[in-house]
Amino acid sequence: MTLSAAVIIVNWNGKAYLRVCLESLRQQTHPDFRVIVVDNGSTDGSLQMLAHDYPEVQVEALGENLGFVVASNRGAALAGPVDVLVMLNNDTEVEPQWLQALCDALEAHPQAGAAASKMLLFDRRDVLHSAGDVMAPGFFPQNRGVWEKDEGQYDEDIWVFGPCGGAAAYRRQVWEALGGFDPRLFMYLEDVDLAWRMQKAGWKTVFVPQARVYHHLSATGGGALASYYVGRNLILLHRWHLTWADWRREGRAILAGHGRIVWDALKAWRGQAARARLRGVLHGLLGLTGKRH
Repeated sequence: MTLSAAVIIVNWNGKAYLRVCLESLRQQTHPDFRVIVVDNGSTDGSLQMLAHDYPEVQVEALGENLGFVVASNRGAALAGPVDVLVMLNNDTEVEPQWLQALCDALEAHPQAGAAASKMLLFDRRDVLHSAGDVMAPGFFPQNRGVWEKDEGQYDEDIWVFGPCGGAAAYRRQVWEALGGFDPRLFMYLEDVDLAWRMQKAGWKTVFVPQARVYHHLSATGGGALASYYVGRNLILLHRWHLTWADWRREGRAILAGHGRIVWDALKAWRGQAARARLRGVLHGLLGLTGKRH
């Protein structure tokens, strides 16, 4: 049986990258999928390009930037009765077998609620960005293999903590049961939060080395915006997910990790990104979950 899929792309002023992404999706070997672009109020001509050049793509124009999480959830709601929901960044290019490999992995591993792609740098295609997410000491998420030269060292299908949300496939029944991404996070680390919730519900994530993706790093994000939300959301995830047993076992590593983040930001406090990170940490400690940047 071939699993049906919907590829959901959130776009915000990403016209310069979106064409490459969509052209690569036109080359997919998978026979049963649709593409949905949810646009967060772009003003760069993205909508006009989509209407003129990609009539096969379903477009949902939100009219304003509601954030990556809300837009992703909206796309999932529009996907209909497909088996697999795939979140794909607009600044990526995927190999022709990418989607087929993700769906095959989910079909082969019924205990997997998600499948993680192998993500490499767009301009250095032998350098890894992510071979799935792992959890470092102190419960700090990180990309497995990041910045390493890809020499086949991660070419096994293994269980990982979760998929990097830039190219992640989720079993639709799992997504719906868990409510998708948490809108309180707005953007960044929403994939880590969902992976954490999946594990608590008994689902795993399989890494799929044949599902290769090339990614422009922070092409349509990054900077102070990313610094704020990563700083805030990491604190929020630790508040939400860590148990007393976790704190007893790794409390020192948790506090040391957050201390290093704050210290590094304080040393660079004249920089806009550093000040944004400090604001994010403070808002996370206060439990603030509104759109603040």
